[in-house]
Amino acid sequence: MSFRKVRVASFRNLADAEIPTDSEQIFLVGENGQGKTNFLEALYYLCYGSSFRGQVDPLIPAKGADGFALHALWSNGEQESNEAQVADEVQAQPYDELAVVMSGHSKEISLNGKTLRDRKELVAHNPAVIFCHEDFSFAAGDPERRRFFFDQCAGMLSLGYIDTLRSYKRALKQRNAALKESAYEMLDALDLQYVRHGRELMEERWRLFVSFKDPFSEAYEHVAMLGEPVTLDYMPSWPQDLIEDPSEEGLLAYLRRRRPEEVILGTSRTGPHRDKWIFRSKGENFAEKASTGQLRLISLVLRILQARLYGQKQRTASVWAGPRWPVLLLDDVLLELDVGRRRRLLELLPATGEGAQRFFTFLPEEPWQDYVDRSTLVYRVRDGRFESQKSL
Repeated sequence: MSFRKVRVASFRNLADAEIPTDSEQIFLVGENGQGKTNFLEALYYLCYGSSFRGQVDPLIPAKGADGFALHALWSNGEQESNEAQVADEVQAQPYDELAVVMSGHSKEISLNGKTLRDRKELVAHNPAVIFCHEDFSFAAGDPERRRFFFDQCAGMLSLGYIDTLRSYKRALKQRNAALKESAYEMLDALDLQYVRHGRELMEERWRLFVSFKDPFSEAYEHVAMLGEPVTLDYMPSWPQDLIEDPSEEGLLAYLRRRRPEEVILGTSRTGPHRDKWIFRSKGENFAEKASTGQLRLISLVLRILQARLYGQKQRTASVWAGPRWPVLLLDDVLLELDVGRRRRLLELLPATGEGAQRFFTFLPEEPWQDYVDRSTLVYRVRDGRFESQKSL
């Protein structure tokens, strides 16, 4: 699955234009502040209906504009695209068309002319994996940021996880309100849903951990070459034996024992919102002693594994001949790596011919020419405008 062309209007500093992207590898080369990352943000927005920069919708429209619009044509993986096919024939079988239009406080997302009511539908259709500087917090930030990453992974692999997470958050909010307002008579009833949804999350997270554990250590060592394994550990907030117990009585009793503490503090102190994901080396917390470069590399390896797990799952779940990769959006990912680590990191990414579309951003002084191949589309980005260049 890949973007064939993208049309932007009033999106940040990008000039209104239609940009061909019909290639597995697209390089965006330009100085900082010219629009490279903004274009990746537009692609991400088309995949998820929101920005990877957080809740920033009011800041996105270009100066003087009341809203913005994004349109994209992409292959849907049903069959190989025909080069002779007219791109404007958006209803042709190999293609889908997505539109995101925001005007004022109103936003409409449509797929092939049908309005999507739940952004979860976009995750199922054509997800993206973004590699950006903010990912550094997955390794060095607080536990909430690591939970966010692994929840995102689980949601890509199972749409049911998204529903369960939403249900758990509602139950958590209601439970915290009861604790804060001293409505303790409601807690027994609220705990039933709290335990049911929380346990489902922890079971899914454990399965995700099993999928990540060994590949993470192997991939990290392949790039970093530390000589000492860096491992991933998942630590659920509830006792593992109670999670695995088919009966919910054990967990309900556990919550009742913890209730006096929660009554005093006025908030829920146990549950999936308190789970921890930890990186270890020699039995110690790796994040506490690792260098900035080593921590940055953790985030890159996590993103690569996220993409690979999705591709493997899609291959298993369909008759598709190979992995159905998410779109890969790589924002200055090679900038902080030395030559050897760059080469070894790129070895982990799907290569040309594997069906994964990859967008890279580069500063002009970077050796981006070393990474082009015959299929690479290269755009020079200046003041939000895209100038096509021949690959070298």
